[in-house]
Amino acid sequence: MTQRPQENQSHNSYKLWGGRFSEKPNEALQELNNSLPQDARLYADDLDASKAYAEALMRAGHLNATECDKLVKSLEIIRYDWVERLVKFEPSDEDVHTVNERLLVALTGELGKRLHTGRSRNDQVVTDMKLWLRKAIRETLSRLRLLIESIVSQSESHLGVLMPGYTHLQRAQPVQFSHWLLSHAFALREDCQRLAELRERSNVLPLGSGAVAGNPLGIDRIWLAERLGFAAVTGNSMHAVGDRDFVVDFIYCCSMVSLHLSRLAEDLIIYSTKEFDFIKIADSFSSGSSLMPQKRNPDSLELIRGISGLITSNLTGIMMTIKGTPSTYNKDLQFDKQYCFQAFDKLSQSLDVAVGVIETMQVRRDQLEAALSSDMLATDWAYYLVRKGVPFREAHHHIGRVVTLAEQRGVDITEVPLGELQQICAAFGADIASVADYGYNVQQYDAIGGTSTASITEQLRLLKNLDKQLRQQS
Repeated sequence: MTQRPQENQSHNSYKLWGGRFSEKPNEALQELNNSLPQDARLYADDLDASKAYAEALMRAGHLNATECDKLVKSLEIIRYDWVERLVKFEPSDEDVHTVNERLLVALTGELGKRLHTGRSRNDQVVTDMKLWLRKAIRETLSRLRLLIESIVSQSESHLGVLMPGYTHLQRAQPVQFSHWLLSHAFALREDCQRLAELRERSNVLPLGSGAVAGNPLGIDRIWLAERLGFAAVTGNSMHAVGDRDFVVDFIYCCSMVSLHLSRLAEDLIIYSTKEFDFIKIADSFSSGSSLMPQKRNPDSLELIRGISGLITSNLTGIMMTIKGTPSTYNKDLQFDKQYCFQAFDKLSQSLDVAVGVIETMQVRRDQLEAALSSDMLATDWAYYLVRKGVPFREAHHHIGRVVTLAEQRGVDITEVPLGELQQICAAFGADIASVADYGYNVQQYDAIGGTSTASITEQLRLLKNLDKQLRQQS
């Protein structure tokens, strides 16, 4: 087992700066300045970037092979301590970078102080954030894939089940239940595309930018980018250290996912009420009332809906933080991690719960199809007249008169006698009776994206292809 040197008093007050200061930091400022509660989770990314930077220093002639090897192995020892929760924070620790360097110096002595040669926490932290972001995007895409899978599974199981389609929360046209459910999957599909695009666009290495002016010590940034899996390097050091657009973009993507989850949750909450009774949320994703014994509340969905506001507030927070900063790095940017990590964590919780809700919910076919009403045939009746050669605007007007007549008499439009229909429009014939079949009418909507079985089958194919792509990229 590797022996770790005991830290002396000088290590306990280890700082990455301070030579020009004659007074210790104010305690209130020191507490405010401490970002460890947020950035400690970057420890692995910081160690990965530090290992690569040690190798880059060796390639540039600032370390020999033995020194580089010792630094790399010591960084792995530190990783072990983090994983096993053996790392102890000191009052003087400001951030994860301070902790890792303090531990490295404790293991390697003066050699550990050479690792920071030509590197600043400015380019160090933005590199760490980009390394973390790659993993966060991968995990978010994996969760999105599971949710889309659960939606596809429920849609396949209930193919052919009819329900009212709504606009303005008013009954509009008959659709398949699968068509409605898949509409949410296609919103999530766009979220996947946004995240994948962000992953490619943000995969640019900032390390080697120094504090503001760049690196003068012959560091091969192209090699460093390849070593860390980046596709390119940043083109301007001042922009690189102050850039948090990728954080904004990620929180925006999280916000969009949360908005889509909120809309799905809202639909499910409405459809689970006794007034609709289209679906039943499993007991494991419901809760009861402390007063009313009969209650089954969809708390899981309400929490998803509420979390959406929290995630979106993080987007507003990071944008307002950046808005007020001058160019390059400013300490305001320390809060990027708080906004970013909370958005990721809360979205992860929401996605996990949403998967469970969709997988376990019961679909009440009888209730869905009992909610269909003949007034929802009005559009198909208008199309019937169109097929008879009546211009759509006139057909729309004629069917509107039929609906009004039926309402006045308190009957369905299918109960209006043929003779009276013909008085409204001579194009009506006895074959109008065939347009009273909801299932038949639904199958007519076979254009790409429609609610016919053929169209839904194609939608399922597209989503299954997306599933394969996400599996390959994970």
